[in-house]
Amino acid sequence: MLGAAAGDDRFHAPVPGLPFVDDSHLPLDEGPEAIEAVGRNRGEGMWGRFDKNRADGGWSAFTTDPLDHTLGWAVRSHPEHGRSVLLMRDGDTSGLHTEWDGEPLLFRAGGYWWNGEMWFRPGQVWDPVAQDYERRKARMAVTVTAADMLDGRADPARAYVGKVATFDPEAARPDKWLDHLALWAEHHQEQDGALPLERCVIDVSSPELTGAQLIGAPEMAELGGITASTLRAYISRGNIEVPRPQAVVGGRDQWPRAVVDDWVEARKRSYQGIGEAMSAGDRDALSPGAAEVRDRFATDFQHALYDRPDVRKRWVLRHRNKESVTQIAGELAWSVGASLGQIVPTEHLGRTVRAAVLHDFAETVEMFADDQDGKGGHVSTKWWHLNLTPSVGKMLDWYIRCFPGEAYATIGEIQRQAHATWNVPSADTLSALRSALSLDGQLTEQQRETYFALLEPQEDTA
Repeated sequence: MLGAAAGDDRFHAPVPGLPFVDDSHLPLDEGPEAIEAVGRNRGEGMWGRFDKNRADGGWSAFTTDPLDHTLGWAVRSHPEHGRSVLLMRDGDTSGLHTEWDGEPLLFRAGGYWWNGEMWFRPGQVWDPVAQDYERRKARMAVTVTAADMLDGRADPARAYVGKVATFDPEAARPDKWLDHLALWAEHHQEQDGALPLERCVIDVSSPELTGAQLIGAPEMAELGGITASTLRAYISRGNIEVPRPQAVVGGRDQWPRAVVDDWVEARKRSYQGIGEAMSAGDRDALSPGAAEVRDRFATDFQHALYDRPDVRKRWVLRHRNKESVTQIAGELAWSVGASLGQIVPTEHLGRTVRAAVLHDFAETVEMFADDQDGKGGHVSTKWWHLNLTPSVGKMLDWYIRCFPGEAYATIGEIQRQAHATWNVPSADTLSALRSALSLDGQLTEQQRETYFALLEPQEDTA
């Protein structure tokens, strides 16, 4: 963020340290649609967007500045807590717009966020059930308002309001920012409907953010089980999994221990972290199941390559040719293919596939429940609409390609269960499965026709 708005003095959340910039050329009082329209499709390199916020009844919007297309404005409005207006690099406005989606009203201290009632640490630990980051409260957090910061010593006469046309993003921040805040407060209190200074949020204060709780990159890396150079490489590449620093002390990034602990926990819960936790603990860092497969084939390959005299003689230099190597490679590959049933638990896989197919069928039946014919609660004969989700279809296709015999029995069970539960004719069940595999499977058309022909019920011609 480069600056905070000043033309609209009713907004409630000046950002500590940022200069105040005139935003009077923006239609802030005309609503989010008008803000979007400032930049959307107005010219090359310009854009705008707005979205309603279903969580709180507010809205957010952003637009390219019409005077300087390298800059943009981001706006967050709340029906109770007022409006925040920020000047940013144009390429960063959409990112903040996304972060504002949902509960956050404003961000401070490198990602700490406020929802109008309390402060939370930066979201890092993913909740797979809620499909969002866990909301972790900042410890003993206190909201710092404009009234808290203005103690009468700041002099608004020493402050100024910048203009977009002359704004320099690289310029140093104001030395005495409280003077600028005092100038803003003077204009703010003159506006009709302006929030009182006691409700204008400036910052957050928490024991987590005190100097005693801050640590640098070396200690953070040690807690995360990586080297400091690796962490710095992550930071330099903009790795989004590394939280933004909450402070800079002596030119060095600093993080609260609580934020680092969340980061460490998030790493442990990541795919890589879970893989490391479930490693077999040997030289190859494989999962237990993968290590079992490796050990099995290491024994098989040892026998195939050395224990058989007819193969061992091929290690002699004159037998080391492409033809010989190709033959041995083929034998090893055959060993893997023939052992597939010992790698995949086919009995349990079949039951899982059956349950998944029937679950998809059940959802379809429920969707078309209005088509019931009234005869025992069974659905009508319009079975063309039975379908499988792509994942289930692909799994069934793989099962047939790799274990056609076992899959044959599983499909028979599916036919039996569909008929017993919904009175679906066996032929219609097969038609639905064949259709799903034609969309999402890898079997050729000829393979499908051949396989399903074997599953078709035979009519009694006697």
